[in-house]
Amino acid sequence: MIGTRRSWLALSAAAVLIWTAAAPRAAAQGKDILVFAAASLKNALDEVAAQWQRESGKKVVISYAASNTLIKQIEQGAPADIFISADLDWMDYGAQKTLIKPDTRSNLLGNRLVLVAPKDASLSVDVKPGFDLAALLKGGRLSMANVDAVPAGKYGKTALERLGAWDGVKNKIAQADNVRAALLMVSRGEAPLGIVYQTDAAADPSVKIVGTFPENTHPPITYPIALTKDSSNPDAAAFLNYIKSPGARPAFEKQGFTILGPGGQRS
Repeated sequence: MIGTRRSWLALSAAAVLIWTAAAPRAAAQGKDILVFAAASLKNALDEVAAQWQRESGKKVVISYAASNTLIKQIEQGAPADIFISADLDWMDYGAQKTLIKPDTRSNLLGNRLVLVAPKDASLSVDVKPGFDLAALLKGGRLSMANVDAVPAGKYGKTALERLGAWDGVKNKIAQADNVRAALLMVSRGEAPLGIVYQTDAAADPSVKIVGTFPENTHPPITYPIALTKDSSNPDAAAFLNYIKSPGARPAFEKQGFTILGPGGQRS
């Protein structure tokens, strides 16, 4: 076990990963619950974790990154207790690699895909088949999370393909490691437009939503949650249940997430 964690830490040092300095130490001490969560969950999940700490006196350490990055870290031996993905594909990958406890898996949240611009932009976009996204960029680039691996990027590419807009912009994409990094490019004015989740737009006052993608242009945006196979923290299951409880619901709804009921139904 020690050798596995050392191997993972060496891998982390070699890669540019989103990881707090305290997380490896906390996990090694076995005192805190360690959660690996999609970057788009940060604002809401931070609030839920703070509530849990106030109510239980137990601490949660959360590492945020793209879902593909996180599950690959877990595969390399990262000592996470809970994994929350921004799509079904990467949770399915975890299941196929026996990295999660399948009986603890459920669909937690839903989201919407939107087009954002800097807050001072005078723009409103009717996102529909045939819309000229390339012209709207006016020579700039479209900010997106990695379109081949990161859920938000994959959803965005699929939507643009179905709308007939992908070919016009595929050579004008500024790709980021995760959806929050894509949001930041628009927030800073480095890109005139970006494709992110509705909840990301709500978290950054420097951007505004200028268009919303029809839900039939991409697979349903679903966030599954599960305990990892190697988790031995007795508090992890309790925190997972707390995330799914009515007490956590307001924190997610405030950011614009849709709460999924049994069977993944929107509620």
